[in-house]
Amino acid sequence: MISIRQERPEDVSFIRTVNEQAFGCPEEAQVVDALREACDDLLSLVAERDGQIVGHILFSPATVEAEQGVVHGMGLAPMAVLPGYQRQGIGSSLIRHGLALLRERGCPFVIVLGHPEYYPRFGFQLASKYGIISQWASIPDEAFMILVLDGSAMAGVSGVARYRDEFDDAM
Repeated sequence: MISIRQERPEDVSFIRTVNEQAFGCPEEAQVVDALREACDDLLSLVAERDGQIVGHILFSPATVEAEQGVVHGMGLAPMAVLPGYQRQGIGSSLIRHGLALLRERGCPFVIVLGHPEYYPRFGFQLASKYGIISQWASIPDEAFMILVLDGSAMAGVSGVARYRDEFDDAM
């Protein structure tokens, strides 16, 4: 059985391993470490099976710079599951759990740069449908999505969505 909980200090090295193995390179793990060092407002969750961390998801502050001002929400990235545990619903459980917590906290939106076949099952839609574009011009439209959690806070909001600066080196 999988259990999902918030990251604890003793999980850091295991989270690094999960990200490195899932992505096959150190970049995502380095972004997670940089965010953990620089940002207090993270939602970092781990998935455990039999006491072993097998998955990780991170939500960090993101903004939409709109005409009416800056709207603060969250960005989902990265989400990783150890290769031997993929395609077992662990990533989906991490996403659903994280989104539920963000709804409870009153977060108005979550952005994600990801697979257009995967994220819509959680309610993500093309950000361009809302007039929201990525800060990175090279990102394909179909890969940049948003989940609006608070329609009233996001009513009429359009503009440039930005992840934290720690992501820039990874892009």
